[in-house]
Order: sequence, then C-alpha cells, then structure tokens
Amino acid sequence: MKIRNTTSVFEEKNISKAIMRVGLPAMPGQLTTLIYNLADTFFVSLTKEPATIAAVTLCAPILLIIMSIACVFGMGGSSVIARLPGEKKEEEAASTMNFCVYAMAAAGMIPLVLGLVFLESLAGISGADENNIAYTCDYLKWIFAGAPFIMLANGFVHLFRSAGLVKEGTIGLIMGNVINMALDYVFIAILGWGTAGAALATSAGFLCATIYYIVCMLHRTSRGNRLVPLTLMRFSPNAAMVRSVVSIGIPGALITVLMSVSNIVLNNYIGIYGSDAVASYGIAYKLDMIPILLSVGLSQGVAPLVGYFYGGNRKKRLFDTVKYAALYGIALGAVFTAVFIAFGKPLAAFFLQDDALIEQTGYFFKILCLSAPMPGVINMVTGYFQALGAAAKSLAVTVLRNAVLFIPGVIILNYFWKLDGVIAAQPVVETVLTVICIFMYIRDIRSQVHYRFNQ
Repeated sequence: MKIRNTTSVFEEKNISKAIMRVGLPAMPGQLTTLIYNLADTFFVSLTKEPATIAAVTLCAPILLIIMSIACVFGMGGSSVIARLPGEKKEEEAASTMNFCVYAMAAAGMIPLVLGLVFLESLAGISGADENNIAYTCDYLKWIFAGAPFIMLANGFVHLFRSAGLVKEGTIGLIMGNVINMALDYVFIAILGWGTAGAALATSAGFLCATIYYIVCMLHRTSRGNRLVPLTLMRFSPNAAMVRSVVSIGIPGALITVLMSVSNIVLNNYIGIYGSDAVASYGIAYKLDMIPILLSVGLSQGVAPLVGYFYGGNRKKRLFDTVKYAALYGIALGAVFTAVFIAFGKPLAAFFLQDDALIEQTGYFFKILCLSAPMPGVINMVTGYFQALGAAAKSLAVTVLRNAVLFIPGVIILNYFWKLDGVIAAQPVVETVLTVICIFMYIRDIRSQVHYRFNQ
C-alpha cells in the first residue's frame, strides 16, 4: 500500500520551491527554544534584577542538552525515515517512526531523575555564583520536571518532517510558544514566581505541544497514513534499525551537547567579569541566535530532501539543493547582520533599563552578529552529512567547532583581550570553520560523483 502525502514535497520539480516548501516551515520551528528563552528573559527582566537574567542565561545550555537527547531518535530517525521511501521501503520507514517515538518517551526519564538528584551541582557547573545560584536552581528544577515533554516535542518535529507532515510539525511548535508566553505573563508578571515561573511556563508549553503531536499521529493513522503508527503493536525494532538511527542520531545530538558544553565554558569565563556581564552577553547572544537558528531550521528542513535524493541516486538535484540552501542561509545571515549593527542598542533596551548595561549589550551585539552569515554554510554542510548517513563527518564538524576551535579560542582570546576577546571568539571561530566546511563538502561531492553516482 502506498503511503499518502510522503513524496509530494520531495518530487517538486523546482529546486528553489522545494527548498522553500520544506525549509520555511522548519525555520520558525527551530526558533522554539530561543523564543521560549527570550520570553522567559523578557518577563524575568521586569524584575529589574540582573542576577535573574543571568540565571536564565546560565540555564540555556542545560535546556539544550536535554533537547539533544531527543535528537538521537528525532534527527537520527528523520534521516533514516526520509531515505527509506526513496528506496521504496515504506514499511521499514513506518516501523522506524514507531520505534523512535517510544524510545524518546523512555529516554525522557533520564534527565528527569538525574537532573533533580544533582540539581545544585548542575547549577554550579553551569556557572552560577552566590548572587544567582538560587534563581538558577529555581529555573532548573522545573525544566528537569518537564524534561520528558521537552524531548518528545522536539523529537516529534524532526520525525514529522520526514513523514511529510511539515505543516503539522510547525503548528505544534508555534502553539507551544504561544502557550509559553501566555503562561510567562501569568506566572511572572501576575503571580511573581520569577525564574521558577519562567521554567514552569516553558515545560507547560512543551507538554501542550507533545499532546498536539500525539493527537496528530492518531488522526493521521485513522485516515490511512501508515507512516505514523503509534500503537505498541507496531513496536518491532531490530538491531539494524536501532543501529541506523543511533549511528546518525548520536552525532546529531553531540552537536547540541558540545555546543552547550562550549557555552558553559564561555559562561564561566564571562562570569569572571560579574553578573552584569553575563546578563548583557546573554541578551546579545540570544538575539544573535535568531539568524543562526533560522539557518539551522533551513538546513534541517532541507535534510530530508537531501536524503531522499541521495536514496534515489539523483545527484544533480542533491547538489543543487545543498548549493541553493547554503546561499539562502548566507543571504539571510547578511541581512540580520546589517539590521543588528544598525539597531543593536534599541533591541537591548527592550530587555534592559540600565543605560550602562544597554550600552554594553549593544557593543557585544555588534561583535557577535558579524558571524551571522557563516552558519548558512556550516549548518548546511553538517545537515548534508547527516542526511547521507555520514555520521563521522557530521561529528567532525561539530568537534572542530566546539572543542578544537571554540574552547581554546575562548581561553586564548580571554588571555590577550579579556572580556572583549571572549565575546569575539564566536565570529573568529565561525569564520575559520566556514572555510573548513567548504573544503570538506567539495572533497565529498567529488568522491560522490566518482564512486556512487557513476556506478
């Protein structure tokens, strides 16, 4: 039986239109974590206490690590599922989808238990000091409590894209964002629960998104879409399936984990210069993440398209997709760089009241945004390797960025230029990594042409 609505997007003749159809819906979805965090930061900033803003900033990498566990089965499953229909193996795709959903649900208990047991230790590792550790623990407590739903909601997004349910995936994320922001206002502005209220609103938003995705799966199954089975009767993983998902998913998860680790190191170095510096950097960094995450969303939305063309041995459409998606990402980043340089201080003033903090945040902003066009290449090359199942190459890009280049870069630049050097680490590292990624991609496509497509 042919699965409905799984190939229409992938068979779009115009490559640019196909990229827009899969990429645009995924782009706002990728902003979910940032929107949650920006909403938390905005409402927490109403307390006019820099230590609370610093606490939300310090907790962001922990939230990303929780989400990264979902990537093992979300991104890994998405890559496998997207390739299988191109190879006419639709029943295997359905079984993989079923396995990934239940695996995410089970894995969600790991951060819930470990996070609550080691709460204060994790707050200290994230960079909290005596001024903000209480606020940090208040935030982390409710994030860990909602960890299973955070993981499921984020994993479902990837799985839905591979099943051709791009619109439904985006709707769930938007709904979660709206609920989070509404509850932020209630819990923080009205009830005065501070950082605890911010985290509770975030977890509640992910809970509602998870419920929506489950309902969508049940509805689609009832209408004959066999690619989204939720029943335990279809839970039939085998060693080859698990190995395929995990071998791709772990490098994808490590991308987020290593990014979070590098941010924890960065936060600790910025923390040397006080809570005000952490608060200023946190706001500048979150705003600068808008074009970066849009680029991530574009590359992840396009990844199933790349995987489908790879599985179908269609080299020209594969390479054109990567090329145009990268160019769109670069252009998008360039536009944001121009906007941020022009309006950095007014944007900072939206979150801060102190003139000195606004000035410092605007200065940080102008440095960070210089790297905004670079992820257009970096993320697309990473997504390309993930879509092809080249886990080692995808992981290599991540290790280069976050371990080999970024952490030593922060240490060295801090030694020579103090706080300015720490802030400049991101654009310096992203520029170097962009050049490396271009060489890696060119080398890979040459090998693809010679060894796969010419067979």
